[in-house]
Amino acid sequence: MKFIDEAKIYVKAGDGGNGAATFRREKYIPMGGPNGGDGGRGGSIYVLADRNINTLVDYRYTRKFIGKRGENGGGADQYGAGGDDIILRVPVGTVIYNLNTEEILADLSEHDQKIMIAKGGKGGLGNLHFKSSTNRAPRQKTNGEQGEEFELRLELRVLADVGLLGLPNAGKSTLIRAISSARPKVADYPFTTLHPNLGVVRVGDEKSFVMADVPGLIEGAADGAGLGIRFLKHLQRTRILLHLVDIAPIDPDSDPVRDAKAIVGELIKHDPELADKPRWLVLNKLDLIPEEDREAAIKNFLKAYKKATKYDGPYFPIAAINGEGTKPLIYAISEALDQMARPEIDDDHETEDSEEA
Repeated sequence: MKFIDEAKIYVKAGDGGNGAATFRREKYIPMGGPNGGDGGRGGSIYVLADRNINTLVDYRYTRKFIGKRGENGGGADQYGAGGDDIILRVPVGTVIYNLNTEEILADLSEHDQKIMIAKGGKGGLGNLHFKSSTNRAPRQKTNGEQGEEFELRLELRVLADVGLLGLPNAGKSTLIRAISSARPKVADYPFTTLHPNLGVVRVGDEKSFVMADVPGLIEGAADGAGLGIRFLKHLQRTRILLHLVDIAPIDPDSDPVRDAKAIVGELIKHDPELADKPRWLVLNKLDLIPEEDREAAIKNFLKAYKKATKYDGPYFPIAAINGEGTKPLIYAISEALDQMARPEIDDDHETEDSEEA
């Protein structure tokens, strides 16, 4: 199934039913009072996050969702029935925008999270509500209120702990295949990855984390070149970014340092907040370098890269094709994620506890 990560829809909650203006008319009761009932409320529209749904493809074909109108009130104190609500199921990780204002209306990041996106109109009042000591035969009634309506943009951001970043053919899909059960397409041409892939990486019997592979970035991506910039939003929920670099490019004109620096520049240009996330350097395709030359190649790259970007984070030389060096990377990621999840200890409380002891 094609990965669908955006959709535009129109929602209109049901209008409220109108109130009734009727009077009691029965034999032997010539002066029966008002007995017009209220109209029913219109059906509201809700959005529910469902982990069993993976894409927004359903909303590419059905784009209008209109709630049922409430029934009108009737005589003999009959109140109109309310309209049925509509529940729209979306994947976990869906962000809902007001299409006209770009305001975020909801961010559904948990399973079974449910929000009302358009409220149904209230039912109108029957003349029963307008009787008084001075107005014993009211003919007033009110019409039902209109339901809310919006044009919405649904955007799916995948939920992953770790995101892979890099040029096309840097080996991102190969890495996720090597360390998880995900099976993205791998080939020797650029833009093999056309949509995000998720893989669960197991670090033992009870530990795991989710990794996301998105289409590769190229220089000029922030200005619309290539595919990757469109899918960078899927990395916004990640906690660690792995920047994969092809340290042994086949093309003699390629410069790994220049290419890696360009990717960081595109990331900063597109989303500075995303660029501020912890970003680790992963030097891939070590298998293409003779063993005796590897240490020198890594040292030379790091020296030039640090000089060009001021990078001082961790780095991991690997060969994704055969799994070499991937285990230390996996364990380091798992440990870092554990530390990120651990609440910070208040130094003041710790000192007080120690003194009391």
